[in-house]
Amino acid sequence: MSSMNRILVTGGAGYIGANVARNLIDQGFKVLVVDNLSTGHQESTFAVDFENCDLRDTAALSSIVDAFRPDGVFHFAGKSLVGQSEQDPLLYYDNNLVGGLSLLSALKPRAEEIAFIFSSTAAVYGTPLKDRIDEDHPKNPINTYGRTKLAFEGMLADFERAHGMKFCALRYFNAAGASYDGRLGERHDPETHLIPIVLMAALGRRTGLGVNGNDYPTRDGTCIRDYVHIEDLSTAHVLAFEYLKNEGASDVFNLGNGEGFSVLEVILAARKITGAEIPYDVKPRRKGDPAVLVASSEKATHVLGWTPKSPQLEKIIEDAYRFHSGR
Repeated sequence: MSSMNRILVTGGAGYIGANVARNLIDQGFKVLVVDNLSTGHQESTFAVDFENCDLRDTAALSSIVDAFRPDGVFHFAGKSLVGQSEQDPLLYYDNNLVGGLSLLSALKPRAEEIAFIFSSTAAVYGTPLKDRIDEDHPKNPINTYGRTKLAFEGMLADFERAHGMKFCALRYFNAAGASYDGRLGERHDPETHLIPIVLMAALGRRTGLGVNGNDYPTRDGTCIRDYVHIEDLSTAHVLAFEYLKNEGASDVFNLGNGEGFSVLEVILAARKITGAEIPYDVKPRRKGDPAVLVASSEKATHVLGWTPKSPQLEKIIEDAYRFHSGR
């Protein structure tokens, strides 16, 4: 892919966006990060060109697009906490849909020249009807976060029909780990993801670790999830962009490892890697938590040529630990 390709990365100061932006730079792309720093960290963008702009400011965003003239847009900006989305749904509609609408409005004059990569989610599927979810699984999100992501996928399809902008929606399962050099990892406030929570407990930065339910119909009674290494996710975004630029049709792809690990397996692996005891308490089940949530990513493998290089749970936790411990 030509080093002349110019990529606009929205939300590029966040966990996934910053990793993808850095990957793009390493491969010779010209990258501009747009982020309002509401949850991101500017230092995560390293030496990237950066604009502090809220996506809902369509006039400012249009000026940025006109000046930068991107060939691709990687859209990560948006709110992503399931619990928060239920407590404050309007915040999610405002950020994820009003913000997305504003972005498409700014891109409209150049729509046919742009390949659009959207950071979507497995939350669009809702409660799984089978152990391994493929892209044809019914879409029935059970929270506001998932509904806003699915609605924006529909918005992209309508926008393509009217204005010709091709897109890929990448439905992640559980993004995890940190960059291989340990410089870019998860820093959410509040932190809701299991692996960083377990590692913070191991490092003594939080007291108490709750396991939500141990009576699920799984091998050890705790929920099973599909964790995909952030470096593998990052690679998939670049492959999706290349696919669109090589005349690929708009499409949706699941990104996961295709196998799941239980909450207790994560804790046991973290104990082994950190040498910490990591005690935990069993809490009641959380409402809406399915027992098993695992991806079928065969479509991404066949169409994009994507194969995770670091599917091992120990590798994912090891890299996350390097980031959280500063080693």
